[in-house]
Amino acid sequence: MDENVDQSKLPSNEVMLNLAFLTGMEEANKFLPRDDKLQAGAFTEGQAKEIVGRSGCGRGRKGRADGDKEEEVVGRASKLMVPELEEDGASELFDKMMLESYKLRFDAMDELEITMGNITAEKRNKRAARGKQGKREAVDLRGLLLSCAQEVSTGNRQGAGNLLKQIRAHASANGDAAQRLAHCFAEGLEARLAGTGSQVYKSLMAKHTSTMEFLKGYELYMAACSFRRVAFTFASMTIFDAVEGKRRLHIVDYGLHYGCQWPGLLCWLASREGGPPEVRITGVDLPQPGFRPAKRIEETGRALKNCARQFGLPFKFHAITAKWETIHAVDLNIDPEEVLVVNDLFNFNTLMDESLVIDRPSPRDVVLRNIQKMRPDLFIQGVVNGSSGPFFLARFREALFFYSSVFDMLEATTPPESYQRLVLERDMFGQCALNTVACEGADRVERPETYKQWQLRNQRAGLRQLPLKPIITKVATDKVKSLYHKDFVVDVDQGWLLQGWKGRILYAHSAWVVDDTSSDY
Repeated sequence: MDENVDQSKLPSNEVMLNLAFLTGMEEANKFLPRDDKLQAGAFTEGQAKEIVGRSGCGRGRKGRADGDKEEEVVGRASKLMVPELEEDGASELFDKMMLESYKLRFDAMDELEITMGNITAEKRNKRAARGKQGKREAVDLRGLLLSCAQEVSTGNRQGAGNLLKQIRAHASANGDAAQRLAHCFAEGLEARLAGTGSQVYKSLMAKHTSTMEFLKGYELYMAACSFRRVAFTFASMTIFDAVEGKRRLHIVDYGLHYGCQWPGLLCWLASREGGPPEVRITGVDLPQPGFRPAKRIEETGRALKNCARQFGLPFKFHAITAKWETIHAVDLNIDPEEVLVVNDLFNFNTLMDESLVIDRPSPRDVVLRNIQKMRPDLFIQGVVNGSSGPFFLARFREALFFYSSVFDMLEATTPPESYQRLVLERDMFGQCALNTVACEGADRVERPETYKQWQLRNQRAGLRQLPLKPIITKVATDKVKSLYHKDFVVDVDQGWLLQGWKGRILYAHSAWVVDDTSSDY
């Protein structure tokens, strides 16, 4: 696309796509194979245009000059590490992250491509050298982990301990994907065997990852995989359609965390043809430990207000810190003149399910029914696609396969010596895996369900699923293919946009409205 094209002359979907699918790619310092042919294909019959161009607050890749190396992006650090904002300069750094998180550095991307290419070539040379010297004995670490879990489930402490020794002898936090996975799951098995799972998990959660580690880990995750980028695209494009021609927008975000999903959307709305809408975000989060339970969400609100002010966007922010099942429509000051959007991105899997509740609805069903009573114009949901039943061995097996895909993805897209990768595996995925393996009862907060189970839950709660727009599927598929590793998967099933790695579906996205024909309501 010609850089001099007036954005107001472009189709509205095309302008939005310039922003929406380039969200979250910034600060991409690592690991993405890239195709220079960034084309989304035809949006309508007979229309085939480049979608990466000048838009709102950024500049496209096509035809860039030497000094033109930034693009519209935004990211979100949900369930990533928690920085301590009282560090020297942390607040200023947080503002910088929010304001600049939608800029893409193509020089860094070029460097990453070269880095991963060199690593791949080095691995091929090492395999060839080993072939000449004779094959080393392979160790089936996943088989050992499953055998150890079997012994743990039957209470055979001696057998489990012996297997743990074998696993520990071959596992490594700095090894290949299988060794890193084994190290992670061995930690959980050891804690479960010792009966200290809850204490170990709480101690891990109480540790403060430094702000710099948080930011660098965030950068790496956004650069290495497409999962959140596709999630942001799905949400942004869906909200775009809902707010078109409207003057006021209210987003209720469950699990706001650091709010990094929203600066890119705010930037786009600020440059919307016909003037920006008034935007209100209600951030919902759990109270944090300490004397200031709302500290994190208040800091996020301040940073979002600063972003909106920089963009010239009318903006208000309201924070709610409470258990999510206690939040009702009356708490949100809902205005019928606003487009009301409720958003959840990969957070509801931490709500308690039926296994801990007797003779009353589970917290996740209560939350869904409360959302139905809010009567949103849109409920946008992203779920972790997994299974976590009451039986330990089945849950362990499911978690092992899920995280095998995650660690394999990181192996293919990130350098092995990257400290940021280690931080991700330790403080993001490692904590979740340990909680799944080592904790029980209310202490086990990781309780994913399949997207088909969530579909039934939502329907029971009086919600109706919206059809998946073909343009969203096409944009997601084309961009993942052109920007990310070939083994990322984008698919569609029963109105859900699915994401995965090498055929295994890990995440799913859908949009819902109130079903006024529901027999339950």
